Amino acid sequence: MEIGNITLKNQVILAPMAGVTDGPFRLLAKEMGCALVYTEMVSAKGVISAPEQTLQLARFAKEERPLGIQLFGSEPTVLAKAVAVCAAMEPDIFDINMGCPVKKVTGKGEGCALMREPKKAVSIVEAVCKTTTVPVTVKMRKGWDDQSVNVVEVAQAVEAAGAAAVTVHGRTREQGYSGKADWSAIARVKAVLKIPVIGNGDIWQPEDAKRMLVETGCDAVMIGRGSLGNLWLLQRTIHYLASGNLLPEPTIAERIELAKRQLDLVVNLKGEYSGVREMRKHLAWYFKGIPRAAAVRHRIMQAKTKAELLVILQM
Repeated sequence: MEIGNITLKNQVILAPMAGVTDGPFRLLAKEMGCALVYTEMVSAKGVISAPEQTLQLARFAKEERPLGIQLFGSEPTVLAKAVAVCAAMEPDIFDINMGCPVKKVTGKGEGCALMREPKKAVSIVEAVCKTTTVPVTVKMRKGWDDQSVNVVEVAQAVEAAGAAAVTVHGRTREQGYSGKADWSAIARVKAVLKIPVIGNGDIWQPEDAKRMLVETGCDAVMIGRGSLGNLWLLQRTIHYLASGNLLPEPTIAERIELAKRQLDLVVNLKGEYSGVREMRKHLAWYFKGIPRAAAVRHRIMQAKTKAELLVILQM
């Protein structure tokens, strides 16, 4: 699969997730074989007004390539300026967020609110595409609510504006992350676009990814919440799509070893105070569903140092 001039080695992509897909998480996803990763969403306004702080979210290592920087905002000129600043980092792709359902984002006309203003969405894509030579992708939802499902029209418009690929999450903004993703919305977009279409929503097992590819005809799948505490889902999905065979679920020992590795990476990057607090939620995800998980999660949430977490991880 190709996005502009970028060739992906398989059909499995990591979704950009705020507060989750930092450098360590992306690096581990790459080690699992993931074809493409995206940064957490980065505020275009922040890039302009507070670049030193904001650009921390956009920095990446060469081992993470190919990588896309995801930007969110509501003003074409601001998005274009942010892309010009981030261009110095030489990402492989820029992604425009038109899917975030969070009120503090949509309340400012950003994220999924752009689905309600297709003309502005097109202006943003046009402005960004004129500013950069790297491929520009767009991540969107199927619409604002069930009464305004317009993903096909918006997808066609951003394709005409220069987008190199579109990701469709089969939920409305009103749904948030509840209910079931409507994969038929992905299929409808794929039926009319010439550029690659990436499907997103409700991929919890490798078989879900295969089913999405078959049912929608999409070119690749994007995995988000299914990877939380379970980066093996990426590896297992890649293997399953290539061979038809399922790799086993990770053992508790394997979960512990990867959790320790991520803990080291995060603390080295962010320092012990911030790193430990950042890792609490990740560690809770790692041990979801295992025996005594509730008690372990409680201890994790109380830990204040890396040493305390390591003691807990000895189980």
